[in-house]
Amino acid sequence: MLSNLFFFICILTSSYIFTTHSYNNKCLRHQEILLLQLKDELIFNSSLSTKLVRWNGSFECCKWYGVECDASGYVVSLQLDDEAISGGIGYSSSLFRFKYLQKLNLAHNHFISTTDVIPKGIGYLTCLTHLNLSYAGFGGQVPSEISTLSRLTSLDISCDSTLSLEHPNLEMLVQNLTELRELHLDGVDMSFFHLHSLSILRLDKNYLSAVALHDLVSNFPSLATLTLSSCELKGTIPSTFANLTKLIHVDLSVNDLTGSLPSTLFANLTKLSQVVLSENSLAGSLPSTFFEGLSNLVNLNLESNSFSGNIPQSLFALPSLLELDLSHNQFNGTFQLNNFQSLPNLAVLDLSGNSLSVDAGNVNSSSYGGLQLKVLHLASCNLSNFPDFIKHLDLERLDLSNNQIAGEIPSWAWGTQLEHLDLSFNLLTDMQKPYHIPACLLSLRLESNQLKGELQLSIPLESQLEHIDVANNRLSGELQLPIPFISNVRYLYLAHNNLSGSIPTFLCNATHLYSLDLSGNILSGSIPPCLLANIIELDLSRNNISGNIPDDFPMECRLEYFNVNNNSLEGKIPNSLNSCLLFYMNVGNNMLNDTFPCVLSSDLLVLILHSNRFHGEIRCHSSSLNLQILDISSNHFSGSLESISFSSWTAMMLPSDGKLRNGDYYMGRSSTALIIKGQMLEFHNITLDFCTIDLSSNSFYGKIPNAIGNLTSLHHLNFSHNALNGSIPKSFGQLKYLESLDLSVNQLAGPIPEELGGLTFLSDLNLSYNKFVGVIPKGQQIQTFSADSFEGNSGLCGFPLDISCSNTSVPPPAGYDENEEEKREIEWEYVCAAVGYVVGVGSIVWLLLFCRSFREKYFGKIEEVAEEMFIARDMRRRRARRAAARNRVSRR
Repeated sequence: MLSNLFFFICILTSSYIFTTHSYNNKCLRHQEILLLQLKDELIFNSSLSTKLVRWNGSFECCKWYGVECDASGYVVSLQLDDEAISGGIGYSSSLFRFKYLQKLNLAHNHFISTTDVIPKGIGYLTCLTHLNLSYAGFGGQVPSEISTLSRLTSLDISCDSTLSLEHPNLEMLVQNLTELRELHLDGVDMSFFHLHSLSILRLDKNYLSAVALHDLVSNFPSLATLTLSSCELKGTIPSTFANLTKLIHVDLSVNDLTGSLPSTLFANLTKLSQVVLSENSLAGSLPSTFFEGLSNLVNLNLESNSFSGNIPQSLFALPSLLELDLSHNQFNGTFQLNNFQSLPNLAVLDLSGNSLSVDAGNVNSSSYGGLQLKVLHLASCNLSNFPDFIKHLDLERLDLSNNQIAGEIPSWAWGTQLEHLDLSFNLLTDMQKPYHIPACLLSLRLESNQLKGELQLSIPLESQLEHIDVANNRLSGELQLPIPFISNVRYLYLAHNNLSGSIPTFLCNATHLYSLDLSGNILSGSIPPCLLANIIELDLSRNNISGNIPDDFPMECRLEYFNVNNNSLEGKIPNSLNSCLLFYMNVGNNMLNDTFPCVLSSDLLVLILHSNRFHGEIRCHSSSLNLQILDISSNHFSGSLESISFSSWTAMMLPSDGKLRNGDYYMGRSSTALIIKGQMLEFHNITLDFCTIDLSSNSFYGKIPNAIGNLTSLHHLNFSHNALNGSIPKSFGQLKYLESLDLSVNQLAGPIPEELGGLTFLSDLNLSYNKFVGVIPKGQQIQTFSADSFEGNSGLCGFPLDISCSNTSVPPPAGYDENEEEKREIEWEYVCAAVGYVVGVGSIVWLLLFCRSFREKYFGKIEEVAEEMFIARDMRRRRARRAAARNRVSRR
């Protein structure tokens, strides 16, 4: 209560100060004095300091390195990490007089652990929300004063085993930190965590990779609730886990736990009610008796691990079990569904994504009438028919996707309580009539089946349906949907069917539409302008759509993904598209006629313009583009590549650690077609480290910029079929992840740089039809390419060509000069200079002949200069004679 009161006082006081000072972040004089006092008190190595050493009164203190102020001029953040501080923070330090300080970072300094403890004065900083003392060198006991900082959301006291938690212990430290979201305790001595009475330990989403699970288990023997989800825990689950006999709830999900589960893990844990071990890397088989004695178990979640073997029979003797999720493991064998008849309370069952063959053929369906099952997921379970017992259930969620179920969807499959139905990736051909889609249905997924005929969904007017996916079927005819319900739809996917006609304007009534995919049909007509008002993902690719792209994108455009590839669109890229926060735009394979769209969103990562009629030079502001994928091939672009600011494309550069980035960018539902290694390839998701540039089949000329070598994340580079000259930059040797390089059909010359021989990832190379000379470099990959990669270069020799080199240092052919381009430029400079000289001299001669006043002044000036020259020469001669006379006198 007192901490809350003090926080309110902090806010109230700050509000008063805000109203009495101008909103200009101008540092207050007494704050500057405090900062300078703090600098004087701290002991630090000035030769290693980058912040403190620059603190002085010569400029605004709120702009000092490591200092941030609020609008009233009070210091609210001090970032003093890596400042080589080795002492000077006592109990009365000026540091603790910054009463509005919210963030303090002293990480990675040089305090001495044997003498320097975390100062107790830290408790005065009651407005702190972020405190980082990690690896600062502090030692000893963590002070109890930290536990009074009730506004902390992030606390990092990681260390090299120099800190301990005894008084206060962990329980006392965190009991008041109710706002804490991040707790980093790497290396903190756990040996004092003997909290025999602690019953609840929740540390979700904390970084505990250095904490051994064995230590946690052995030091908290009375735990009833243990929640360590998303804590980056590593290693195995120890057998001592079985000693937590009071345990009721355990959640170790979303970590990196490995190995198999001890066979006696649950032998003594008879009070267990909830076990969540999902999203780890646990493996091995589970003995048939593994779950015996867990009569109180209500929830068991082993999803997304690597468990294998048969499903233990002891699971079917758990009378209290309500939820069972064994999905996405490697369980195998034939599984009889009638096993679950002994679990009358089971409400959730998920066996999806295993190697099971589920057998429901011998089930007495009428005996399932008393089951409470509400969620049934049997995706990828090798089913060939609809399990008949489903008709006796009041399901809310049903997932039978990715099986081999053929024929019609039975009318009884549409349960009155059904909210989510997923029958995708089967062999379904039709819907048994009559059928009634329940009004409560939110999601309907029927994609990748064999549904045919016109799309006729019997949807009630009061429907709440938000997600409809019938893509990849054989539907035909015009697009028709009941208009009243369309206003609720958020996701509508009808791609890859045979739908015809124009894009219906009733889709404009879908005011909540987030994503629309009509790609891969035979739709014609133009794009309805009203469709662009609120949509975020729009895919109309691979149709017969014509006309212009409407210039009707709103000022607050929400569009992020725009794909109209492979249509018959004409005109220009509309100016209003500049208002959209696009990260993906594909307008390839159309008839657009425009210059390069420099003014698109700076968030744009993927830009595909290939096979259109774009033209002109590319001269964009250096910060306007930061692409990851650029394909502008087969257009009419021209100009020098040096006008393109490749050096600012940081999305194509490796991070500072030199490692490729992990993860995917979601690139819509439709695949992205790119020509890679001479073949058209389809990509559904683009990884963060996938970078490609394709400028082929244009009219670019000049040299290849050295800056290309800085794009170290590049995987594919294609400059073929242009008019490029000069040589291959040696900086290409930095492209260590490059997989394909095509520079064919240009006018490139000179030797192939040896650096290309060091590109070990290179699997496709085409340098044909240029003017390269000399020996083909040797290297692990470059020696694997055929002669086709080098043909059309009469000056090349060596493997794999049949032309041998008489000497490894074969000189270039007669007449070749590797600096030809530079010389050509120098000659032009001489020409320009000569023309300027002739013009200048000619002008003077003309004035002398035809302008009397100029002639008189000109010759008069020449006489003055000549007279001064003669006088100066005469004076030099006189001084020389006098000096010689003095020398003669001195010798006498």
